[in-house]
Amino acid sequence: MASKKFIVEVEPAIEAKDGKPSMGPVYRSVFAKDGFPPPIDGLDSCWDVFRLSVEKYPNNRMLGTREFVDGKHGKYVWLTYKQVYDKVIRVGNAIRACGVEPGGRCGIYGANCAEWVMSMEACNAHGLYCVPLYDTLGHGAVEFIICHAEVTLAFVEAKKIPEVLKTFPKAGEYLKTIVSFGKVTPEQKEQCEGFGVAIHSWEEFLSLGDDKQFELPLKKKSDICTIMYTSGTTGDPKGVLISNNSIVTLIAGVHRLLGSVDASLDSNDVYLSFLPLAHIFDRVIEECFINHGASIGFWRGDVKLLIEDIGELKPTIFCAVPRVLDRIYSGLQQKISSGGFLKSKLFSLAYAYKLRNMKGGKKHPEASPLSDKIVFSKIKQGLGGNVRIILSGAAPLAPHVEAFLKVVTCSHVLQGYGLTETCAGSFVSLPNEMEMVGTVGPPVPNLDARLESVPEMNYDALSSKPQGEICIRGDVLFAGYYKREDLTAEVLVDGWFHTGDIGEWQPDGSMKIIDRKKNIFKLSQGEYVAVENLENVFGLVSDLDSIWIYGNSFESCLVAVANPNKQAIEHYAETHNISGDFEALCENPKIKEYVLGELTKVGKENKLKGFEFVKAIHLDPVPFDMERDLLTPTFKKKRPQLLKYYQSVIDNMYQKINNRHFVEHLMCVSKQAFRRAVGIKNTESAIGITEKKKGSRVEQKASWIGGSFTKKRKP
Repeated sequence: MASKKFIVEVEPAIEAKDGKPSMGPVYRSVFAKDGFPPPIDGLDSCWDVFRLSVEKYPNNRMLGTREFVDGKHGKYVWLTYKQVYDKVIRVGNAIRACGVEPGGRCGIYGANCAEWVMSMEACNAHGLYCVPLYDTLGHGAVEFIICHAEVTLAFVEAKKIPEVLKTFPKAGEYLKTIVSFGKVTPEQKEQCEGFGVAIHSWEEFLSLGDDKQFELPLKKKSDICTIMYTSGTTGDPKGVLISNNSIVTLIAGVHRLLGSVDASLDSNDVYLSFLPLAHIFDRVIEECFINHGASIGFWRGDVKLLIEDIGELKPTIFCAVPRVLDRIYSGLQQKISSGGFLKSKLFSLAYAYKLRNMKGGKKHPEASPLSDKIVFSKIKQGLGGNVRIILSGAAPLAPHVEAFLKVVTCSHVLQGYGLTETCAGSFVSLPNEMEMVGTVGPPVPNLDARLESVPEMNYDALSSKPQGEICIRGDVLFAGYYKREDLTAEVLVDGWFHTGDIGEWQPDGSMKIIDRKKNIFKLSQGEYVAVENLENVFGLVSDLDSIWIYGNSFESCLVAVANPNKQAIEHYAETHNISGDFEALCENPKIKEYVLGELTKVGKENKLKGFEFVKAIHLDPVPFDMERDLLTPTFKKKRPQLLKYYQSVIDNMYQKINNRHFVEHLMCVSKQAFRRAVGIKNTESAIGITEKKKGSRVEQKASWIGGSFTKKRKP
């Protein structure tokens, strides 16, 4: 049986020349082998996406919010496409009544809600730049974006108004109007008067344009519709200029892709909006839903209540970041292990049987209908009962979590890859293709992709296993970084966007992300370490939820800080008679020794070099988070901030390692003499004593012995 191939070559490879690295062949999706999907008739701008759906589906449910009655959240209450349109027209007239002209900048700051979408659509209607302000950023970044983008009017969630007011007086140079999604307090009005800025409640603002009717300007495909700032792991946020054309091109590509695998969207689909609309991932997903006249329901903003919101909304498509799916996975594992021997055994048998059939090529509904009905139906009901696609993006999803969810959720679990600069989805895995687990799938059928060799990291795009920096070309690409032509020129070369991510083509045409180009450092012995590749390898250890690996040119080995999986660690402790609560277990040397052993085991299985193994680990029971500024809003590690936060922990680990090396050196000089002089039996004891009794007689004696043997070895 011939192996499947989901890409076609459209241009040949280019050999290295004149100091430029070699580049692999140009590929595109097999679903675009005869050309990219043509533009959808009449769809020239984001405003057209909404306007045409209002004409086609005026009475369809568009935006849903859970009602709040008698102190409790109840059912979803819906606005139809026509009702939303009428409000959007009012919002647009009010914006223009405040003096904002086409081409002006409007900021939106807050959690996803109906008002967020209506504000965005009003910007689309009047040719205004929509500038999202990250819900997870502090006031420093908010101030930077307001000033950098020259935002004159900002829509703000009521509870975020104090954060915006902290940006004054500096932001007052540009920001003249604040619109609350809710109400405004007298104190806030007084504060704003002092800064010379107008502030309105939502209802008050809508009334500003009721006696006015502004003509909607003509929108072109090339017009910029949003400046989306990427949080970045270092430095100030970069303003990514996204055009109407990028988004309508992406919509056409998604339409072609889903239609090619019998998973098309339609007006009956329901989406849970909880990933930030300030990010491109959620923004383009919602644009796709609006294009099909489908329904979007908003969560309440509390991750602990997310499953309850899912149960009430019953979405058909669920998009998430790996951290959310990891929580679902851990919760399910906990329920399975606490369900008793018989239930656990039944689950294991059903899981193994269905997984084997899916790997054998059967589609998930046909792999084991009986298992789905008897065992897995409860899990499907836990996600509302209607989910047919779960899409993971923004960060890598662990292969064991992906495979598990593919089997037990009775839905397609797909992993995608893209950047703000590529308008989100550039690659996505395909339904019923188990070989794609651990990859981000083939390219979406609206772009070209190729790999560029990175010689300094030994990645060769022309080798039998092609590896290199992922480069993307097509109409989905951004128009540049706002006011940063220098940065634009660095990443956009000859029409190709250089992502900075290292990929590896798989035989079936799917892409595997294996490294990050910039995250490379040299150890003291001169060996280069590609840290993201190692984190992907060590991330296979199921006892860990997350791992950060560190090394520098002054040290000869790597150390790590990890967030252990609570259930796994507590289970190991229980079966090995190790007592203590979770925090105590994270400090326990036996637990650390066990985790290091698991890291070593997976390192050997993946044939890592000796210097790539982790030599010491710190287990933090508190997950890396945005509150401590350790992660970006898309859950990428902020490495400089991680180092700053854990500096003392890192220093302590290296001190212990160097103490160990010192004692082992002495043992090599004269093992028996050292033991007799210090009166101990092995190096572990010596290390323990020198750590506990710093400056003690034992440490002094060890130093003296080292000195005496050095003298004896002199010629």
